[in-house]
Amino acid sequence: MKPRNPDESLHLNLFVMGCGHHRAAWRHPDSCAERLGDIAYYESLARTAERGKLDAVFFADGMSAGSVEDGFNWHLEPLTALSAMSRATRRVGLISTLSSTFYTPFHAARLVGSLDHISGGRVGWNVVTSMFDSEARNHGYPAMPPHAERYARAEEFVQTVLALWDSWADDAIERGRQGRYADPEKVRRIDHHGEHFLVDGPLNLPRPPQGHPVLVQAGASSQGRDLAARYAEAIYAVAYDLPTAQGYYRDIKSRVEAAGRSAPVPILPGLVTYVGSTMEEARAKQRELDECLPVAASLRQLGLFIEQDCSDWELDAPVPTLPPLAEFRGPQGRYASILRIIETERPTLRELLGRLAAGGGHCTMVGTPESIADEMARWFHGRGADGFNLMPPSLPGGIEDFVDQVVPELQRRGLFREEYTATTLRGHLGLERPAGRRP
Repeated sequence: MKPRNPDESLHLNLFVMGCGHHRAAWRHPDSCAERLGDIAYYESLARTAERGKLDAVFFADGMSAGSVEDGFNWHLEPLTALSAMSRATRRVGLISTLSSTFYTPFHAARLVGSLDHISGGRVGWNVVTSMFDSEARNHGYPAMPPHAERYARAEEFVQTVLALWDSWADDAIERGRQGRYADPEKVRRIDHHGEHFLVDGPLNLPRPPQGHPVLVQAGASSQGRDLAARYAEAIYAVAYDLPTAQGYYRDIKSRVEAAGRSAPVPILPGLVTYVGSTMEEARAKQRELDECLPVAASLRQLGLFIEQDCSDWELDAPVPTLPPLAEFRGPQGRYASILRIIETERPTLRELLGRLAAGGGHCTMVGTPESIADEMARWFHGRGADGFNLMPPSLPGGIEDFVDQVVPELQRRGLFREEYTATTLRGHLGLERPAGRRP
């Protein structure tokens, strides 16, 4: 495989999720469970990410409460929280999920564009189609629309949002106090009349500082990968091991090339890390969280991932045979990872629950700063990743461990920046600013 350019380095995001990505993190006696509604908690996480020179902090989002007894991740709406976090930081990027199934293009373009202005050009939008019927029923649907329909809507949604961001030329504003505020020839309607949306435009917001806030996507199905290849400027991925990551990496990069694009489109698999000064210390941190795990809640989570009831399965027996990926109709990335874990590790059901407790099948690295840096470098140089979407099992401790111990080791090896060299998220990711529409 072609070696990396010596100037290339890792991209790293902090994926913020409640008390951490381990399902039982909130149950730990030292958890931050009492602070989940406190914006100061999220501001401090963003400042830690910025101290580590990370590219961005990222919020996922959900449109239903789920089983609140198992933990609760959605205390604050992400774009609202990121607006406050932007005022507590200066350089780190700010990425939020926003659903193309439940929003409208005008609303989305205005919200995300406004945050790009507020932050000085540090915003990214994670484009999703949403997954669950429980979310659909909160937005007037009896169930989620079919997969193909959701992706057709998503593609038109993205096209319309991009057109709205381009409806103002970069130099439209004149502020002529004795004349006009803006040149009307440089503020144009988009007149979008599509299958799913009717949008006149223009947007009632000048063009964002980045031109377009960075588009992020996580394509797992064939349609999702095609959408990512055509529009995504960074991609979140699920990969249990390096061979899985390499296969996805090759496929996406070839699709990007086939779409006629030359942008770098960094691919960022999720990464769960337990960091210790020794391997024994790291394993003890993992074991301490696993021991907080309630079995019933874990079975409910697994049932959600595999779309079948597993509450009566025997805990200490091998996992029953699951349908092949080709027959599975739910979200495919996570399901493929579960199949891979079962095939590779042959776990009992109890062992699988522990393995899925943090990250749900994403890559997990347990060890010292040196051993974790070794493995991250192996993925990077082996073309399995251009960086990672960090999923600390506990917060804030997990990201503090990574920033204070692993980041210096990566910097020592020349794998990660020592200082920011850009002021925008596009700059951190090595992406060009798109040219605006000409009048």
